Amino acid sequence: MSTVLLSAYVLMWPVLVAVVLFVISRGFFREWAEARRNGRDLI
Repeated sequence: MSTVLLSAYVLMWPVLVAVVLFVISRGFFREWAEARRNGRDLI
């Protein structure tokens, strides 16, 4: 396996984790803002 492919494979995981964290956070903050607008508890 070449060095470039191995480096790309290793660096892919932090990017993938960042994308998943962004999607989860976006959904959380959207629901949180909606709950505040409606005067409800989040949980």
